[in-house]
Amino acid sequence: MPKVHLLLADDHALFREGLRLLLEQKGEFTVVGEATNGEEAIELAKSLKPDVVVMDITMPTMDGLEAARQLRAQIPNLPILFLTVHDTDNYFFGALDAGASGYVLKDAVGADLVAAIYTVYKGEVYLSPAVARRLVEDYLHRVDLGEEHQSYQLLTGREREILQLIGQGYTNREMAEKLILSVNTIQTHRLHIMEKLNLHSRAELMKYALRLGLLKPSTFSQ
Repeated sequence: MPKVHLLLADDHALFREGLRLLLEQKGEFTVVGEATNGEEAIELAKSLKPDVVVMDITMPTMDGLEAARQLRAQIPNLPILFLTVHDTDNYFFGALDAGASGYVLKDAVGADLVAAIYTVYKGEVYLSPAVARRLVEDYLHRVDLGEEHQSYQLLTGREREILQLIGQGYTNREMAEKLILSVNTIQTHRLHIMEKLNLHSRAELMKYALRLGLLKPSTFSQ
């Protein structure tokens, strides 16, 4: 993979310094700029042209959500990855509505953050496992209410079981152990689930959810 140029936006200097050290130590990333608020992030993004913006939500002067909206309008193809402590529906759904390409919680391990950056860099969507689980739970809840019934009916019993386990936060390996299947078989089932629901990537998942009203614009409370 080529070296990815990053812009970091967070109002805590010590956190930015630690994040820069974490990301640059393996030589995979170069931090080309640092911003302390949303306004600075917008200006630096326009002048430095980073590959990915890694941004906090809660910042002074202009928060990350408003900055993301303005960046999406001015630089539509720039991936924005939120790295935040906020693990609530309001912030998560609002971040997606603002145009985020990814959402990672600050308690994630370094490997997850690296994977998230590469995922959004490639034009796909990355969600922390807890956040992805919430999306699946919302989908299954709508199935219980009779919504999405037609597409759900296309899934086999095993595929529904795997979808339920995904909703409970199981990894591919954990599902394989629980169901006494190979990891490759689990991956194949997941692919079939995506195909039957007419989803072909994480980005497609987000478009699908938005189209069905699963991800509705939210009003935020600070």
